[in-house]
Amino acid sequence: MTTFESQTKQSNCNEDEIFAMISDMNNIDKFKAMIPEDKVKDIEFDTDSCKFTVEPVGKLGLRIVDREPCKTVKFEAEQSPIAFNLWIQLKQVAENDTRIKVTVKADLNPMIKMMVSKPIEMFIERLADGLAQIPYRELNKQV
Repeated sequence: MTTFESQTKQSNCNEDEIFAMISDMNNIDKFKAMIPEDKVKDIEFDTDSCKFTVEPVGKLGLRIVDREPCKTVKFEAEQSPIAFNLWIQLKQVAENDTRIKVTVKADLNPMIKMMVSKPIEMFIERLADGLAQIPYRELNKQV
């Protein structure tokens, strides 16, 4: 397995606010407008999973396989040409100061690793940046 880790990002929300949002895939609806439509399309979701289309890869899915309250949400790939797990780690260091890190572990042969390492690294950095910028407090108040 090959491991990719984002840099640690800072959010100005508490870990419980972030965890409440990312541990239920139904919440995607609250920030779907922040997802670039030219990159991700046909998003479907329920509490534990989401499916979407990413060009040029095609249809992908993620399923939540583990939740450690206010600490970690782990996902497993479904319908993916590459087997991988993704997890989001949270660590609150002070009031309204939570650190976020995204990790991907993928089963890659050496040839595929050469081709996909850079796109995976870019993806997890963008994902971590996006997670740090979401206004969780405001979105959690929405009904």
